[in-house]
This record gives sequence, C-alpha cells and structure tokens, in this order.
Amino acid sequence: MKRYKILHQTSYEFTDAVQLLPHTLRLRPREGHELRIESSILNISPEAALRWHRDVEGNSVATATFNDNAQALNINSEIIIQKYDQVPHDFLVADYAVDYPFNYSDEDQVLLSPYMGRLENQEQSRLNDLVNSVWQPNQAIQTFALLLRLNQHVYQAVSYKRREEAGVQTVEETLTLGSGSCRDSAFLFMLAAQQLGFAARFISGYIYSEMEIIQSGSTHAWAEVFIPGAGWKGFDPSIGNIVGVEHIAVAVARLPESVPPVSGSFHGLPGANMTVNVWVTELL
Repeated sequence: MKRYKILHQTSYEFTDAVQLLPHTLRLRPREGHELRIESSILNISPEAALRWHRDVEGNSVATATFNDNAQALNINSEIIIQKYDQVPHDFLVADYAVDYPFNYSDEDQVLLSPYMGRLENQEQSRLNDLVNSVWQPNQAIQTFALLLRLNQHVYQAVSYKRREEAGVQTVEETLTLGSGSCRDSAFLFMLAAQQLGFAARFISGYIYSEMEIIQSGSTHAWAEVFIPGAGWKGFDPSIGNIVGVEHIAVAVARLPESVPPVSGSFHGLPGANMTVNVWVTELL
C-alpha cells in the first residue's frame, strides 16, 4: 500500500465583484478496492453550500452554491489516499478474449455500447492510418499486446506539451502537430482503441511522478479499455505505460469535455483570470 497527499488549488480573479452561479467540482478520487480515501478537506472562499451526488458514471460530484458576491473565488482541496494496486499486470483475460480480434458477450455489449463510438467525419482516414500502423487484418496477436503496442505508438507519435487552452485537440490536430497534452494523447488512444472494436473511456485524475514534465502542477488524463476477465484497464500514452499505483482516477466519462475538475459561471463584468496548482506527494 502507498499513501499520497493531493493538493489541488483553483483560483479565479474577476474584473469586479460578480454573482457566482453554481459550480460543479470533480475533485474527489473514485474509491474502490484499489483506492481508499483516508481524509478529505475542501475549503471554498467565499463560503459555499455543498451538495454531493454520484453522476451516471458513478463519479463523486459536489455542487457549490453561493450567496455573496465576490471578486475572487478560491477552491482548495486536500486529500490523503491509500493505493493498493501495486501490481498492475496481475490480471487474467477471459479465454475468449486472449487473442485479438474477439467479440464482447451480448450482455457486456449492451452496457459497453456507449463507449464504442466511432468517428464519422473527415478525421476517419487519419485514424485508420494510425490503426493500420499497429495492426493488419489476419495478423495474430494477443489482445493485451495489441493495446500495449497502440499505447506505445501514440506515446512515440505525440510529444507531451502542456496546453492551457480548454478542450481537446482533434485527431487531425494531434497527429499533424505531433504534440499534445495528456488529455489529447488519451483522447487519441481512446478513439483508436474504439476503432479497433474495444470499449474505451476517458479518465481524469492525478499522477504521482518524479518526471517533471508530467508532474507539472496540473491534473492528468489517460484512457481505460474494457478487457473481458480483467475489467477496465488503464493505459497512459503520455508516458507509454499502463496505469499503476501512481495514477489516481477522479472521474470517468465517455467524452473528455464531460469531466472538468471545476466548472461554473457567473453574472458580472466579463473577464477572469484562473490559476490552477496541483501537488501530489508520497507519504511515508
């Protein structure tokens, strides 16, 4: 077991005093057999009333509502967690899915269909080129080996670049530029996996890493693929490896834009400066 402390600070400075409308916060990690929350502190200024719920994906979501006008908004989250998945390769794939290609069972297909969407626009050809570079029809390969190959291919094709702009790059942009943020690489991997017939979803969270380029004061993103027998397994194309004990999932979604850590709006003069800082440290 490993323990990590996550500090996530989000600050907004407005042009003048504004009326803050409800804000949605996705800052609490997803608990389960591999992750337990030891303590959690959430401080918000100005004072806010919090209501918690689980969304359709089972993510823990807080809605903050405000009474007072303010010229600044500060949201500070401090969470200590325990992680137990220290052997990410310790899993078994169902017999029928060991070799690729395979078909999901009828029952799984019903539940997984929302995560198996395909592109239906001009980017399809670029995605096909990527998929064809990692697998050709009638090529014998094991399922997990194919996903590792795809993960490595995206890692080698897309250089990590921190982006402050909102949103996710298109397939065309990421492949043409040859660079992108962690969310751009995760989105590209997710779409390529879906093109291969896998159910895949987007993950937003945190990572503990001694690599400065990754541990850069921001949240992290990767993708998960559903492998029969193994369940949802994470792949991080930003580092070219599978997801392990250092990854801390907060929210899962069918689309990247569905799970920003903090979202909301205000009434008042336009213009706001936002500052985000994230620190993930290992505790003894």
